[in-house]
Amino acid sequence: MRRYRLERRAHPAPVWLSVALPFVAVLAALALCAILIALAGANPLTAYVTLFGTALGSKFYLAETFIKAAPLVFTGLAVAIAFRVRFWTIGAPGQLVAGAVAAGLVGGLSGVPGPVLIILMLIAGAVAGGLVALLPALLRVRLHVDDVVSSLLFNFVVIYFMRALIEGPWRNAATGYPISPPIQEVAHFPIVVPGTRAHLGVLLAFIAVPLIWFVVRKTTFGFRMTVVGENPHAARYAGISAGGVMLATALASGALAGLAGVGQVAGVHYQVMSGIGGGTSITAGYGYTGIVVATLARLNPLAVAPAALFLATTMTGSYAMSRVTGVPVYLSGVIQGVTLISILIAMLFINYSIRRTGGSND
Repeated sequence: MRRYRLERRAHPAPVWLSVALPFVAVLAALALCAILIALAGANPLTAYVTLFGTALGSKFYLAETFIKAAPLVFTGLAVAIAFRVRFWTIGAPGQLVAGAVAAGLVGGLSGVPGPVLIILMLIAGAVAGGLVALLPALLRVRLHVDDVVSSLLFNFVVIYFMRALIEGPWRNAATGYPISPPIQEVAHFPIVVPGTRAHLGVLLAFIAVPLIWFVVRKTTFGFRMTVVGENPHAARYAGISAGGVMLATALASGALAGLAGVGQVAGVHYQVMSGIGGGTSITAGYGYTGIVVATLARLNPLAVAPAALFLATTMTGSYAMSRVTGVPVYLSGVIQGVTLISILIAMLFINYSIRRTGGSND
């Protein structure tokens, strides 16, 4: 009787396999979701043509896809570098909100020139996000508190602080609606593609991708991150402060997520909102989806951009797909979840191979 088992590869997987498996995983996820589309009574081919054709088929919708991808790039990079040093943060949503609140506070200042105000918002958002990420990292390094739990709980602290602001001092006195005052018009991010809503934050997000890759792959600090992530005990033996590297990485991770919040305020909404009362949340799920992006990218900064664009495409095209085929708009979330599971299975085969054990009896 033939038997099979998973066995860790003695040598790294071939490059072609590492490149091909994620694409195969995405195709497998789309094939599995096609079954759900068919069960909903729609033609899967029509649904996918509408989904991707809408999101990528015109200048306007392509720009909207990039606008949705920008915060995913920032949060994906944030999670990717944190996970590289085994700082298992789930705090990107709170860090994004902290960056948005800081941008809302600074962006409301009057009498400040536009370019200076934009720079101040970026700095304030990065600092706010970085500090929120630093707190659970300090608890992990100093007191050995579980970073998954602490970073998750800090999300609620920051989000409820934001709600206290917009339902208290920031509440609209005329309408009573829980929303912050709009930022100054000069603080709005400039449009980088005329005729669309594509703003400076989109450009900054995609510039951040090669910059973070360079830091991770080509600098001494990036080497320290790799060593700490691979073996913290060996890092200490080599004179590398594992705790110091983790704290610095957490600060950088939070800063990236905070910049996502700045982009939402300065480039999309122009004020801070929580979604209460039917409004649109400033987070829009971008924080948690950043974990999916980082996982799809296998923590590779360069792969964060295509992973974010893929998920943003499903978001942008889902409403058109729903209108044309009648399938629920929430199917885009199902596609994201199934894709994540498929990628995790693919990663398993990158690190392991299937070996046959025993013989066969006829």
